[in-house]
Amino acid sequence: MTPRDEDEPVFYDLNYVTITRDPRTQLVLAIGGDPRAAGILQTVGGFHSAPGAAREYHRLPHHLPVEEQRHGATAAAHALLLAGYSVHLDPTLNTLATPDGDRQAARRYLDGLESRARAAETDRDVAVLLAEITAPEEGVLPQLVRSLISTWATWGERRREAGLDEEPADQLMETTSSLSNHARRITLIRDQAARRTPAHRAPSGPAAAPPSASPAPSARRR
Repeated sequence: MTPRDEDEPVFYDLNYVTITRDPRTQLVLAIGGDPRAAGILQTVGGFHSAPGAAREYHRLPHHLPVEEQRHGATAAAHALLLAGYSVHLDPTLNTLATPDGDRQAARRYLDGLESRARAAETDRDVAVLLAEITAPEEGVLPQLVRSLISTWATWGERRREAGLDEEPADQLMETTSSLSNHARRITLIRDQAARRTPAHRAPSGPAAAPPSASPAPSARRR
C-alpha cells in the first residue's frame, strides 16, 4: 500500500548534512547544510570547503590519519546535532558508536597503514612502516601467516579423516610457505631501508674552474 503524501517526512535540504567516506577517493566528505553548518564543519571538524559539480561541499584533508579523520567527523556531527541540524554520520567514522566488530577494526588499521605509506617521505619512515608489517609477533604478515597455517592444518586433517583429496589443503600450505618467505624478504628490505642515509648532494652552484697553470717564468734578459 502506497503511503499518503501527508505521511511522508519533510526534509529541509539546508538543515540536513551527510558525513561519509567516498568509496572511490577515500576522502571524508560532508554534503549539505548552510553557511552556519559550513562554519561548524570547518571550526569543529577541521573540514575544508571544496567546489563541486552542483554545489560546494566540505572534505577533510586527505593526508590525515584514519583515526584523526574519524575524530574530526564525529566531533563535527555532534556539534551539528547540538545546533539543530539533521545529520547522517557514516558508522565507520563514528568514534562513539558501539564497536562494530573485529573486521571493521582491522580494516581501519589497514587504512591507517595505507595512509602512513602514502605520507612516508624518508627511508626511515618506510622502515618504521615495514617493521610494523613484518614484526615477528605483532606484525600484519606474521599474524596472517599463522592464521593460514591454522586453516591449512585443520582443513587438511578434516579432509584426510573424511577420505577426501588433500590437494587443495596442500596448495594452501605451499602458498602459505611462499608468503612466509616473502615476509622474511620484506624484513631484509626493511633492514636495508633502516640503514640507508640520504646521500649528501654536491653544492648546486657552478663548478669551480680548475686552477690555471702558472705562467712560465720569463726568460732573463741579458
